[in-house]
Amino acid sequence: MSAEKAIEAIQLTKRFGDFTAVNQVSFEIPRGEIFGLLGPNGAGKTTTIRMLCGILEPTAGEARVMGYDVAKHAEEVKQRIGYMSQKFSLYDDLTVYENLGFYANLYGVPREKLKPRLAELIAMAGLRGHEKQLTRDLSGAWRQRLALACAIVHEPPMLFLDEPTAGVDPVSRREFWEMIYQLAGQGVSVLATTHYMDEAEFCNVIGMMYRSRLIALSDPDSLREGVIGVLFEVDCQEPGRAELVLKDLPLVQDVAAHGVLLHVQVASEKQRAELEQTLQSNGIVVERIERILPSLEDIFVSLVDHENRQHKRADKD
Repeated sequence: MSAEKAIEAIQLTKRFGDFTAVNQVSFEIPRGEIFGLLGPNGAGKTTTIRMLCGILEPTAGEARVMGYDVAKHAEEVKQRIGYMSQKFSLYDDLTVYENLGFYANLYGVPREKLKPRLAELIAMAGLRGHEKQLTRDLSGAWRQRLALACAIVHEPPMLFLDEPTAGVDPVSRREFWEMIYQLAGQGVSVLATTHYMDEAEFCNVIGMMYRSRLIALSDPDSLREGVIGVLFEVDCQEPGRAELVLKDLPLVQDVAAHGVLLHVQVASEKQRAELEQTLQSNGIVVERIERILPSLEDIFVSLVDHENRQHKRADKD
């Protein structure tokens, strides 16, 4: 493995009996970059991260973290990583400072470095003034900050974040990612799993998972450039009925509801008129049809629809 790679996964697979949780997943992460593993619950993200952390042994394939094989040198891997789970492994009956001290001792932070390191983490996480507060009394956003501080107390070069912003408000989510950016700027490599598509914008590279497989792997801009066709945003009355009408239209490659609006993918911008005419002929009042750039959510929905069509076709065969 190259010294420039924080992670290298090759055909990584995990099976539980007859169930395949992760199916031949391959990717690599250069040191100092943020890699986002996106997908719905049950896609295989958490199982992947647990194999990379040395918690689960792969059924097949191989992976190296910071140069160490996760199957052969799991303990070496664990010494060089920080892991923040979606459940925030904090002790509610300890104060903020006591939680940090506990994890510092657990990770073997030298006694002479303990006080300055804890002071540094409290400042980074914005927890000054909360040092003596019981963890159970912290809000979700403050608990999240504390969990991150505990995960990096030993200054690991590799950080794993498993759904770290689940249940946290949008403003706190953005503030959390700003802290992750700071860490990456200091040379820390990051792998984060999430089902929030907007968080992918913070990542250098994105892997999209669905049904245990990696269905896309690239940077955000390249994923957008790879979209075939044109995306329209349709503002109309009766959007639910409009979606059903457009799904039956042969020129429509994909249609998905986004609140009260519809995102409709077609081959050419010239087909805008036919979209409008079809809706109007079905008695649906059209307010606006506007071309837009696809979001990462649009791309993911399109990829998932393609995967489902392929799956149905395979079942018929």
